[in-house]
Formats: sequence, C-alpha cells, structure tokens
Amino acid sequence: MRVLFLVALLLAATATAPVAVADDGWSVVPSGGGRPSFYAEGAPGAVLQDTVSVRNPSAEPLRVRLSGGSWVVFAGEGAPARTVSVEVPARTRAEVPFTVNVPASVTPGDHADTLTVRSSDGRSRTVRLRLRVGGPELPALTVERVAVRGERITYELVNRGTTTLTPSLAVRAEGLFGRRLLDRAPRTLPVELQPGRRVRLGEPWSERPALDAVDLRLTVTAGGGAARDAEAVEVRFVPWRAVAGIAGGGAA
Repeated sequence: MRVLFLVALLLAATATAPVAVADDGWSVVPSGGGRPSFYAEGAPGAVLQDTVSVRNPSAEPLRVRLSGGSWVVFAGEGAPARTVSVEVPARTRAEVPFTVNVPASVTPGDHADTLTVRSSDGRSRTVRLRLRVGGPELPALTVERVAVRGERITYELVNRGTTTLTPSLAVRAEGLFGRRLLDRAPRTLPVELQPGRRVRLGEPWSERPALDAVDLRLTVTAGGGAARDAEAVEVRFVPWRAVAGIAGGGAA
C-alpha cells in the first residue's frame, strides 16, 4: 500500500502543554506526546508507519537532517529517502512521517534502531526505535572464544535466538589434581543482547597461578534458564622467565 508522505509545519499554540527542550533549544520526540521512544509490532514484510516531531521554540529558523537505520524511510523530494532535510520556522514544529519496512527474511523477536536528527551546526538528537517482529520466540545463546590474556579471561557472547537476552555468567577453574582455583557463582552481566548481536567481554583474574594446567569453564544462562551454553578450555601457565633463567644458568 502506497503511503502519502507529508511534512506539516504546525504553529505552536499557547494552549499546548510545554515541551522539555535541551539547553540549546530544539528537541525531537515521537509525535502524539507522552512517548519516550518509538515502539511498533509487525510481521516480517510489514510496512509500519509513525511520525517524529522536531520542535523549534527559538526565534530563529532551524534546518535539520533526519536519518534512520536501513529499515527506515522518510519523505523525499519525489521519492522516499533514507535521509531528509527539513526547515522548521521559528516557534513551530515539523511533523515528519516515516515508515519502517520490515524485511521479509528478518528473524522474529526484538530489534532496535535509532532516529537521528542533526542540525546545520552539528548538534544532534536521537530517539530510540524498538520493534517486535512477530513469530515464534526462541531464546538461544552461545559463549565462544574463551581465552586468558594477562590477568583477564576474555570471551564472546552471541545471541543466536529471536528474543532480547540479559545473560548471567558463572566461572569455574580447576588446576592439577582437581584443585579449585575459581568458583564464581552466576551473576547478571550489564549487557542487553539483541537477536544476532555479538559482544566481547572480560573477567578479571589477578590471582591466576604461575605454574599449572587449568581447566577453565564458562557457563552462560538467560531467559530464566531457557537459553544456556558452556565453553571449556585448557590453559597452561608456565613462568617462562624463570625457565629461561634456569636454562641460561645451566648453559653457563
């Protein structure tokens, strides 16, 4: 269905409720009032519509350029475009319609994007856009590329499902003869993983052994245990400087 795009410049009436603006004047909010961000739901292949409001309470005209992610399309001159320029006269607001074209091949679940509005002097504002694509919800999470680098355990988490996840991590390490070196209970990580997102993280380990063969195991869970994965690696610690010194002494 074709959508007629209009950019309406609306005079700010005195009866309109006051709008919070930044110190340098203009602001960007979802149209309609009361929404801190955009939220929409649709199936793969859907075309969703909304409007963003650029408000200019100053006594000077304001020229801005709006842009969004790869799914967002604004009104353009003659054809829809991924970016659009709008001039907002003094003490007015511009209502700028846009569509979100959900790819037919996208995985169901939660997706995120932002709308960015930048003025001619380089100042910018962003508004979050959250989208839930219909379909079966599948929580799936993997932990990969576990390694010890210096005094840190590094690893990567990948959301391979269709829902946004907040993972928890447990760390366990055993040395020779089953000696327990680490036993960190599960704790929630300060990260929100969107579907398909990969993030690299690290855990401090300042008390690591100088000489040992260690079995290191990281376990991640999310979604109340619906998503779970573990990765185990063997790490050998050798004090190479001491070994080199002994070898050098022997040669002497």
